[in-house]
Amino acid sequence: MDSQDKHQVTKNHRLIQAMSHASQGIWMVISKERNMRYHLAASVIVIICGLLLRVAAWEWLWLFLAIFTVFSAEFMNTVAESFCDLVVGHQFDFNVKKIKDVSAGGVLIAALFAVIVGLIIFIPRLMAVFGG
Repeated sequence: MDSQDKHQVTKNHRLIQAMSHASQGIWMVISKERNMRYHLAASVIVIICGLLLRVAAWEWLWLFLAIFTVFSAEFMNTVAESFCDLVVGHQFDFNVKKIKDVSAGGVLIAALFAVIVGLIIFIPRLMAVFGG
C-alpha cells in the first residue's frame, strides 16, 4: 500500500487500484485468519487428489464451487467478526455473540457442503484404486 492509499477517502478511480486493494484484503485474511489457512491447505490437498485421481471436468466444477464457497464464507465471517469487534471494542454483547455465531455457522455449512462434494467425487475413485 503506497502512502496515498493509507488515507484514501474517495472511490477507486482505476481498476489496478481496486485490484490492489482487493489483493491486500485477500492476503490479510490468509495471513491473519488461522481457519482460512486450514481451508487453503485442504483445498491444495483436494486439488492434488483431483489431479492424481483424474477427476472429470464437471467434477472439477463441483470441487471449485465447494472450495470457493468455503473461501467466501470465511471472508464474510472475517468481515462480520472484525466489524463487531470494531463496534463493541471486544466487550461482550449478546447481539454480537449471535452475529458471530451465525457467521461461523455459515462457514460450517459451507465446509459441510465441501466435504459432501468431496466424498461424492473421491470415494468411488478411492474404492476403485484400493479395490474396495
